[in-house]
Amino acid sequence: MEEDRKKQIAVFRFGVISDFVTRAHLEHGEQQRLLADKCLRRWQIPFSGRTRLARSTILSWIRRYRQSGGRLESLYPGSRSDRGVSRCLDPETIQALIRLRSQLPTSSVKTLVAEMTRRGIVAQGTRLSPSTLYRILHYHGLMAKEKAHPVDRRRFEAELPNDIWQSDAMHGPVITAGEKKRKTYLVAFLDDMSRLIPHAQFFLTEGLASFLDALRVALLKRGLPRKLYVDNGPAFRSKHLEEICASLGIALVHSRPYQPEGRGKCERFFRTIRSQFLATTTAHSLDELNCKLDTWLRTVYHSRIHSATGEPPIKRFASHMECIRPAPKDLEDYFRKRARRRVAKDRTVSLNGRLFEAPVPLIGKQLTLLYHDHEPARVEILFDGRSYGMLTPVDLHVNCRVRRAKDALALDASPRTPLATGKLSFTTHEEHSS
Repeated sequence: MEEDRKKQIAVFRFGVISDFVTRAHLEHGEQQRLLADKCLRRWQIPFSGRTRLARSTILSWIRRYRQSGGRLESLYPGSRSDRGVSRCLDPETIQALIRLRSQLPTSSVKTLVAEMTRRGIVAQGTRLSPSTLYRILHYHGLMAKEKAHPVDRRRFEAELPNDIWQSDAMHGPVITAGEKKRKTYLVAFLDDMSRLIPHAQFFLTEGLASFLDALRVALLKRGLPRKLYVDNGPAFRSKHLEEICASLGIALVHSRPYQPEGRGKCERFFRTIRSQFLATTTAHSLDELNCKLDTWLRTVYHSRIHSATGEPPIKRFASHMECIRPAPKDLEDYFRKRARRRVAKDRTVSLNGRLFEAPVPLIGKQLTLLYHDHEPARVEILFDGRSYGMLTPVDLHVNCRVRRAKDALALDASPRTPLATGKLSFTTHEEHSS
């Protein structure tokens, strides 16, 4: 299985067990309730047709994660022992199932299993799994829709600061950027317990890059939250964001589609921004707008009594400073982008229009590259879970004068630092000279 697939599966598994591994203390009764809820829930499991998780499976993930000291790699799936062998029904049996369903449209899956066995649709002794039939019928849209039930919505509040951050984006005012009028977008983070705003910033775009820039600043200012609650927009469904959060031990939680009620506190803050800040503020540039927003948050919003909590947000947040997890010193490395590239026979690797040289022993290998958009010349090499230093930009004139070694393998590319605990990114290394 490719590294990227293993990473996606590990990120999903961390999201399942995050309630158990990111909290300092969990009562036995609450743990059992959470386990039961997760076993009853239907999941969208990456690269799998299954939708349910067994209790023993969740407990094994928790055990593996804790025994590894919180390393995301401990949640990687093992290699299949039956690779290349199909575990699904053959096409003829599937078509027979669809025809039977059209004849018995209201029958349960268990009834269909018994009827297929009675009619001899499957070979004698073949065991039909109800979950397999359910997935096939659901895929073909042949499962009856369940009746709608009233939604159980309840007010909630986090127990401690940085337990839950809510985040969302809103359309901002039009400002002058260069010679054009540009629309702005506000990205904000709100601490659920205190209503403090870890960071809020206006951008000219509402994509992933803007959100990650705001998130990085928020983490530097106020530490790491245990959960980050966002909506289902494209920026919030990014694999890059999921990997960053999982590596930092942050559970990324998405609200249900078309149900913004769960992020009501953030929506309420945006109403305050519109009615109090934007209604009384004039700005002619993006920098001026963000400067005035920062001043308003520090001098007005954070220092006055909040109507819901009865305390100023900054005071309520600071009352439990011992619970705050500080951001790591190498936080910037967690936000690096990842790319997969194969080293050509002439040692070159192309990335974003730039040509680099890799060490000789890595010729023909597929590497993982870590980089920042604002530092395109600094690209770190990962291969087989280890760092091999930084790529070197190609200099054609220097290469023309370099004397080739007779034994290319003598040019050793020894791995640098192994994967750090629970991280997807690595500490910057000195450039490797082959």
